Amino acid sequence: MVLDMRPMLRGETERIAIDDRLPPEPGALSEMSGDARIVGEVTDRAGYMRLTVTATVPYRAVCARCLDPVEGDFPVTLERTVATKDTLTEKQLEENVDEYAVITDGMLDLGALMREEILLNFPTRFLCAPDCPGLCPKCGKSLKDGKCGCPEHEPDPRLAILGTLLDRDGTEKQ
Repeated sequence: MVLDMRPMLRGETERIAIDDRLPPEPGALSEMSGDARIVGEVTDRAGYMRLTVTATVPYRAVCARCLDPVEGDFPVTLERTVATKDTLTEKQLEENVDEYAVITDGMLDLGALMREEILLNFPTRFLCAPDCPGLCPKCGKSLKDGKCGCPEHEPDPRLAILGTLLDRDGTEKQ
């Protein structure tokens, strides 16, 4: 997805609307289930160009706690100052790499910018609900369906010998 910025650079327009689709990069995000929808604009206010874009990324994954399927849309927002390569020094580019979207030969590679932003902000794990109880560590039953009957507390077998030092009522044996 490359934007032709030449009409804006010539002063013919003050706004370029963006409404496009960005296909998933093969092998990058296995959870991404379809094309990301990219909506936004580039505006020019007296020579100050600003890019504001939101990507809606559809995903399909499994819950990190209970392994149930989870799907939805993840929003990613990108805001950058747009500048031509010859207006910025190398030092400005190095120090403020996340501040600028650079126009090269009158074109702005929005696809590369959005892919990078999606990769940096996309979650590494998903939950079906914020309070998902997960699976029982003993039997593997989903705890969303209720208790499984496994003992809730089982002493560490490495410390079992210490239990022989106490009587049933918690006092020290003589």
